[in-house]
Amino acid sequence: MAATLRDVARHAQVSLRTVNNVVSGYQHVSEQMRRKVQAAMEELDYRPNPVARTLRTGRSGVLALVVPEIDVPYFAELAREVINAADEVGYRVIVDQTGHDHDRERQLLTGADRSLLFDGLLFSPLVTPSELRAMQDGPAVPLVLLGEHDFDGRYDHVAIDNERAAYDAVQHLIGLGRERIAAIGVQPQETYTTPQQRTAGFRRAMTEAGLAVREPYLRAAAHYRRAAGYAAARDLLALPQPPDAIFCYADLLAMGAVRAVFDAGLSVPDDVAVIGIDDIDEGRYSRPTLSTVSLDTPHIAREAVKRVADRIDEPGQPALQITASHTVIARESTGGEVPIIHS
Repeated sequence: MAATLRDVARHAQVSLRTVNNVVSGYQHVSEQMRRKVQAAMEELDYRPNPVARTLRTGRSGVLALVVPEIDVPYFAELAREVINAADEVGYRVIVDQTGHDHDRERQLLTGADRSLLFDGLLFSPLVTPSELRAMQDGPAVPLVLLGEHDFDGRYDHVAIDNERAAYDAVQHLIGLGRERIAAIGVQPQETYTTPQQRTAGFRRAMTEAGLAVREPYLRAAAHYRRAAGYAAARDLLALPQPPDAIFCYADLLAMGAVRAVFDAGLSVPDDVAVIGIDDIDEGRYSRPTLSTVSLDTPHIAREAVKRVADRIDEPGQPALQITASHTVIARESTGGEVPIIHS
């Protein structure tokens, strides 16, 4: 039979209240008493009951990370970094996906889904800024937004500068002498902020360079997957005057685009240069290796976890906007050097 707190108190010959204070991390307990209780817990192989702890302290010690699709490599890498960062500050992480379901996102934000117990929420949502502003009472738990949204001062927000990241990627292509540059990933019928910002960065780079933005070169992608990149690139290459470079709003789109170029009997990067955003691990080992805009995912994770932990402890803190850095990495798909891969 599993040991209880009462068993620990009896074994350590202290009060049940003292044991509760040690388990809950109450700071006004002498070090000698703390060691005595911890020794009793080890001898009895006591395992805390997380439900009981939640009822007693009002906290579960758990954070939730919610993303649109967990099988997208960027979100999988983000989840790994969030779990590592949370572990450093004493939190466990549960990961959930919304599958682009707006109703599911609203349930999580408003607390309508009571089946999950967590102290704070790290959220990469697709709901629009207007929907977030319409939440009269705010989120049900401390919230940090990841990507997607403009900062409106209500919620902590950790993201990259999407417009600048796109601008820098296109500037890289322009610097190679490419002039007929296409973009894959625009979503003109949607209100998601990230594709809007990346389209703005694309247009700004082209305009500043004196290059025409050809509307047929702007291709939508409902989901940032390889198949969508392949289909969009195939259509671009069938145009009477196909592009000589393609900027993709995600690495998975870029990988699909590279395949479409080769299937059309052309070469990457000689005929068509391709660059993406995310710097997922797969792109470093593909052939050709993929040029990309690398995001500082560990920094994003650490800052997001720190902000939500701080907000759990002090709910009244003002919201912060934290912008992570990015770096353009030129690999083989835009004519960069072959990288040396170390095992």
